[in-house]
Parts: sequence; C-alpha cells; structure tokens
Amino acid sequence: MSKKLIILALSAVLAACAAAPPEPAPPEERSPEDVKLTLNLPEESDSCVCQAAPENDRTFLERGMETLADGDYIESVQYFQRYQRLEQAPMAQWEGDLAIAYVSMLPSSPFYDVDAALQAYTDLQSREPDGHKHHSIVLMQQALESFVLMERHIWDLESRAGMLQEDLDKREQALKRLRELTLGQPED
Repeated sequence: MSKKLIILALSAVLAACAAAPPEPAPPEERSPEDVKLTLNLPEESDSCVCQAAPENDRTFLERGMETLADGDYIESVQYFQRYQRLEQAPMAQWEGDLAIAYVSMLPSSPFYDVDAALQAYTDLQSREPDGHKHHSIVLMQQALESFVLMERHIWDLESRAGMLQEDLDKREQALKRLRELTLGQPED
C-alpha cells in the first residue's frame, strides 16, 4: 500500500507541475496623453543667444605630440604642419609654429638649430594670440623659455670666459717682460 501512496503522491506532484501557470492580467491600455514627462530644466530667456565657440580639431597636433614622444621628429613636424594647414585659426597657427620651434631645440632632432629656435621663440612671444592653448603646447612654451634663458646664461659665461682669457694672456705677457727686465735674459 505504501507503494500506491508514493505513486499517487508523485502523480499529484507531476500533475501540479504540468499545469500551466496562470496568465497575468493584460496591462491597461494608456494613451500618449496620459503619459507626462517633466524635465527640471532652467527657463530660457530671450536675451540669451548662446553659440559655442568653434573649437580647433587638435587631432594632428596630438598625433604630432605622440610621435614626438616616440622620437620620430620628422613625422611629428609633418603632423604639426598638417595641423596648421587644416586649422586656420591664429591659435592653431601659433601652436604649430611653437611645436616646430620646440623640435628645433632638441639636440637629437635632425632639425636641431639653436639660433633658429631662439629666433622663432622670440618671434612667437611677440605674436602670442589670446585663447586656450593645448596643455602640451604650454609645456613646450615653458621648455622653450627655459632653453632661451639657458642660452643667454651660456652666452654670458662664454663672453666672461673670453674676457678672462684675454686678461690672463695680458698678465702672462706682462710677467714674461718683467722676467726679461729683472733677470736680463729672455725666457725660453
């Protein structure tokens, strides 16, 4: 009898599992007028005419920075020149010129020319446009400024060294003549 009870209980469980679940109630139909969406935006005034300032596309400038960081100086200068050709804004022209001047101050660059870098930076300082500069350009500008300052210090030190050498030569000549006068013999 216990077998019959077990079979009966299992068949009841199977019958309960096989029965389909009750269908959910159909959703209520709503019209688009019933749905209201409220946005919490500020009121626009008629006096406010906002236009976004046209922003330079700095893709070629950034690619130039990446290739410069990789040590490919020629390709980086080509990217800077492309940037200048595509972007006609004064800031873009100035940024491209500054980046090229920066490349010309690097000793490992094939464009290395101290005098050209100094002259280009001096010219760029006089015509720096107003506006937001790319962060890499700001760093390049600071590096060029340090470079110019170091070159001035080097020039001052070299001119001082030249003057000291002239003074030393004069003193050696004076000592030589003094020996000749004192000892009466020319020095070998």
